[in-house]
Amino acid sequence: MLLLSGCGSMDGKREGGPTASPTPSSAVAGVADVPVKVGDPYSVGGVTYTPADIPDYDDVGYASWYGEELAGRPTANGEIFDPAGISAAHKTLPLPSYVEVTALDTGRTILVRVNDRGPMVGDRLIDLSRGAAEQLGLTDGVSAVRVRRTNPPVAERAQLRAAKPVPERIATPESLLAILRSKAKALPVPKAAVVAATPVAAQSAAPIASGTAKPGDDRLVVEAPGTAKPTPAAKIAPTAKPAVTAAKPAAAGAGKYVVQVGAFSAESRANAAAKSVGGQVTKAGTLWRVRVGPFASDAEARGALGQVKAKGFRDAVVQRDR
Repeated sequence: MLLLSGCGSMDGKREGGPTASPTPSSAVAGVADVPVKVGDPYSVGGVTYTPADIPDYDDVGYASWYGEELAGRPTANGEIFDPAGISAAHKTLPLPSYVEVTALDTGRTILVRVNDRGPMVGDRLIDLSRGAAEQLGLTDGVSAVRVRRTNPPVAERAQLRAAKPVPERIATPESLLAILRSKAKALPVPKAAVVAATPVAAQSAAPIASGTAKPGDDRLVVEAPGTAKPTPAAKIAPTAKPAVTAAKPAAAGAGKYVVQVGAFSAESRANAAAKSVGGQVTKAGTLWRVRVGPFASDAEARGALGQVKAKGFRDAVVQRDR
């Protein structure tokens, strides 16, 4: 089956992800779902991540887990991390968010509350707390999962805020698991040698979500592509070295294909996104559109697409200019 390994080592220590700076106890005493914080773009190890409010977020990747080494310390949104709670860290989802995490080897699905940033390793999609990993049955290390954002009932939200698990979801049917597993096969299986990489150096400022942001401020609006959505096989995972550079575009006027990174309501957000992927910003109605290219062929555009997604823009698509 899948090769298993820890997030920062084989015992589940979260060595590869950033941690929040200590904050006054008054700021982390309560656990609430409001305000929802999207946050500003931030960089770790030379890679820039852009948080975005995507209600229908749904992706396949690898889950790691972390535990007692961060117990009692603030998460990225200022809460106190409880290893036994059912929580998680994600690179770009708003804080807090609720997601259903499905283990692709068993089909088991649990509800998890996202309240932290991480894992800052390119081949991992989500970091689970020890409690969440145990509930899902992932206590040995890393495994393939599906992560789908959801809007659970008020009672379940309250249960998770109190660090208590909620009942598992209905097991995923084998027919759907087969599709999800085929997507996972298109991704490289993390190797222990890569997992145990040198921890990210301390940052001058931890990537704590912005307290002034409102839900939807950084919403990534992706235009519907003119062609079919890229298949999972088109995804190109980043290498062990975190720095990612977009593929070199074709000469101006020579290309017919572009990578549509997204569209933003604020020009400053669009400029930040364009800078991180080497793209261009253009005005499109009331939005600011970010694109990479043009490229002479669909293959070149898809190569750039994989690199753009490695930067955190997982809804980027290839479009053909007509």
